[in-house]
Amino acid sequence: MSETSRRNFMAAAGAGAAATTAVALSAGSAQAKPAMPSRKGAKESVVALIDDHRGDTLRLLVGEDEVIVRDRDLVTRILNAAGGK
Repeated sequence: MSETSRRNFMAAAGAGAAATTAVALSAGSAQAKPAMPSRKGAKESVVALIDDHRGDTLRLLVGEDEVIVRDRDLVTRILNAAGGK
C-alpha cells in the first residue's frame, strides 16, 4: 500500500477508533473514576487493534508508533462498545 493511501486510511480509521474508544470508556462500569487528560496523552489520531477477543492485549497505533497495552478490562469495554457479530 502506498504511504499516501496508508496515511489516509490511518486518519480515517483513527477517527472511527477514537469514537469507538470514547464510547467504550463512557460505557464503562459505574465504579470507574473519570479519566483526566494527561500532558503525555496522544495529540494525533489513535487506532486501537484487538487481535484476540479473548486476550488482554490492545495495540494502539499512534502516528507511526505502536503502543502495546495489556488491560483485559479495557479490551472487554472496547469490544462491548463495538458490538458486532
